[in-house]
Amino acid sequence: MLCPAVLGLSLWALLHLGTGAPLCLSQQLRMKGDYVLGGLFPLGEAEEAGLGSRTRPSSPVCTRFSSNGLLWALAMKMAVEEINNRSDLLPGLRLGHDLFDTCSEPVVAMKPSLMFLAKADSRDIAAYCNYTQYQPRVLAVIGPHSSELAVVTGKFFGFFLMPQVSYGAGMELLSARETFPSFFRTVPSDRVQLVAAAELLQEFGWNWVAALGSDDEYGRQGLSTFSALAASRGICIAHEGLVPLPRANSPLLGKVQEVLHQVNQSSVQVVLLFASARAAHALFSYSISSKLSRKVWVASEAWLTSDLVMGLPGMAQVGTVLGFLQRGAQLHKFSQYVKTRLALAADPAFCAALGEREQGLEEDVVGRRCPQCDCITLQNVSAGLNHHQTFSVYAAVYSVAQALHNALQCSASGCPVQDPVKPWQLLENMYNLTFHAGGLTLRFNSNGNVDMEYDLKLWVWQGPVPELHDVGRFNGSLWIDSPKIRWHTSNNQKPVSQCSRQCQEGQVRRVKGFHSCCYDCVDCKAGSYRKSPDDLACTFCGQEEWSPERSTRCFRRRLRFLAWGEPAVLLLLLLFGLALGLVLAALGLFIRHRDSPLVQASGGPLACFGLVCLGLVCISVLLFPGQPSPARCLAQQPSSHLPLTGCLSTFILQAAEIFAESELPLSWADRLSGCLRGPWAWLVVLLAMLVEAALCAWYLVAFPPEVVTDWRMLPTEALVHCRTRSWVSFGLVHATNATLAFLCFLGTFLVQSRPGRYNRARGLTFAMLAYFITWVSFVPLLANVQVVLRPAVQMGALLLCVLGILAAFHLPRCYLLVRQPELNTPEFFLGRGPGDARDRNDGDTGNQGKHE
Repeated sequence: MLCPAVLGLSLWALLHLGTGAPLCLSQQLRMKGDYVLGGLFPLGEAEEAGLGSRTRPSSPVCTRFSSNGLLWALAMKMAVEEINNRSDLLPGLRLGHDLFDTCSEPVVAMKPSLMFLAKADSRDIAAYCNYTQYQPRVLAVIGPHSSELAVVTGKFFGFFLMPQVSYGAGMELLSARETFPSFFRTVPSDRVQLVAAAELLQEFGWNWVAALGSDDEYGRQGLSTFSALAASRGICIAHEGLVPLPRANSPLLGKVQEVLHQVNQSSVQVVLLFASARAAHALFSYSISSKLSRKVWVASEAWLTSDLVMGLPGMAQVGTVLGFLQRGAQLHKFSQYVKTRLALAADPAFCAALGEREQGLEEDVVGRRCPQCDCITLQNVSAGLNHHQTFSVYAAVYSVAQALHNALQCSASGCPVQDPVKPWQLLENMYNLTFHAGGLTLRFNSNGNVDMEYDLKLWVWQGPVPELHDVGRFNGSLWIDSPKIRWHTSNNQKPVSQCSRQCQEGQVRRVKGFHSCCYDCVDCKAGSYRKSPDDLACTFCGQEEWSPERSTRCFRRRLRFLAWGEPAVLLLLLLFGLALGLVLAALGLFIRHRDSPLVQASGGPLACFGLVCLGLVCISVLLFPGQPSPARCLAQQPSSHLPLTGCLSTFILQAAEIFAESELPLSWADRLSGCLRGPWAWLVVLLAMLVEAALCAWYLVAFPPEVVTDWRMLPTEALVHCRTRSWVSFGLVHATNATLAFLCFLGTFLVQSRPGRYNRARGLTFAMLAYFITWVSFVPLLANVQVVLRPAVQMGALLLCVLGILAAFHLPRCYLLVRQPELNTPEFFLGRGPGDARDRNDGDTGNQGKHE
């Protein structure tokens, strides 16, 4: 802290800052202490010609001044002074600092690095087999600001295990503990910044971008990291190139022209520029002079806040500039501290006293630390007072102080007296260190990095230099305040940077060329769907699912079978009611008139048995509708064909009787008719049914029908049906009935009836014709109809067969019983048949005429 007397002089000194009188600010860059911290800051920049023409290992001259470098150095000085004035951190000890200029060049940074490693109060670095007891001039190093320098100094300090805490080097390579064992930083790794940039591109749907980097370690490492991130996130890099750094006698213009020409050739609207400030300056200088089209520039932290780039004339014409900056604590006292330091530097008395206190440091070796710093005004540095990296410098000093506090085992009352801490001993306490700075709690992870939030910044032009506006943040996840962003496009529309249009719902990408972002959109066919927008092929639905064309999901299949409520089933049920009603009506009439000649001529009890069998055939059709089950599938064929066999077996008896009367001698016919109407008739029926039962049993045992679910036959439903395993066995089940019907037809279709008698043969003939017509039509219909309708076809065939038999054989007899009972006589129904006429022709012609 400054005493009141010094503060009294500040007002006078400030009045003289603009007079051009030399300051002694450069002398304030060094201060003695119990432990000295080295500092590497870009206080100036070297002349390009001087570096390019070096033929001897002499020191380059750093002529150009960097206001940010000076402010960072003052931030370190402020932190050291704060710590020295605190009673809770390193009580009783005094930290010193020794700050040097790097000129932003590795060759310049090496000289102060050698000075840091020299023995205390010496300029020599001794060669030892073991440096465990070696005590260098400084305990730790703060800096440098850039990754390019940190790669050089990090390996150098790593050999001596001297802690080095950078406030700006973010290269991912520096996280490698094997290569840089003593390197730490109070900024996150560049990888975090690049992850945020990749999420930014994804958020705005920019998947067709250019990626440029400066032609140095910083740019190359950044491009390598971004390329891997982009590939994993579906972002295509249309062009990737390196921007050369300005060097003396180098063909810079041609290389920059080539890079920008390729970017414009690729028609991208978004460019990620991960480059140093000097490379960005060279790129934008040519871009502005060539009046290239505007684009969205995603900036790296290295040039987003660079005065060199922001102050470039015509920079407002390049487009929209977005980038991420580390968020740190606000150092509210820093602005006043800088003013005070400048005021003291203009005070001759203070400068004289400062020179006497800091004697003994090798001025003849390092020279004046920053000659340009003694010729500045407050106006020269005011623009960078709120620079985001100022806090990083401040936090770096506090991290070393906290580690030293832990190494010395200090308490609130003081630090125990012990041998001076060596750099390697301090390093042990910096791993996974937790420390406090500016009201924030920070921690070094295993790679020496800290986790901090980023602010998304937008360049907003309201003067010759853009202002940085917050439009979002990144703390592991990205949040963007989109309405605050002002785009360079007309009507403030968000730029589109895609090789191909977005595919619509239910379409996948068919890549053309080498880039996955250049593609045609292909519709997903029925039965497949687009799982995610990045899919290159449609995903097929599972067998239990379906999807329409251009779908983004699959739907559960509904079970499909011949349901009771379907129109076809309702129609068949009406037909079933009609058929069963007619069967029951006919059966009732036959039972009521069971002793009448008509019923006796129709078979008597056998006729009633045949009607009962027809009724069972009707009832069997009720097994076909509804959801199939194993029991239903097994019972369908036997329950319908076995009763039908019983009915047809009664007809074959009547056909045999008619055939005997027509074709055999009368004596034989009478004898055969007696057998066909007695108990032997029931034996024939039983044998026929046993044969059919045997065939049905063989069908069920050898080739049992099974319930199957077909997932592919119907587009949206799962067909559940009874599958016939053997069509040959299925045909054999019909063979008995077909044989009976055929024999019955053969025995009756040529028989001629006599006038005045009922033609029994005609009814059987037409009944068998109805049977054959029904089942012959059934075969092609069953083969060609949809599987789901096959049960309906079988139902229809059975019911039509029953109705045909009823209409041809039973219903005419019922009509005679009801409407013409006078014909129900033995002469009309039970008289001699054609065989009797034949016998009469042989002997008694008169009787034949009587019968006629």
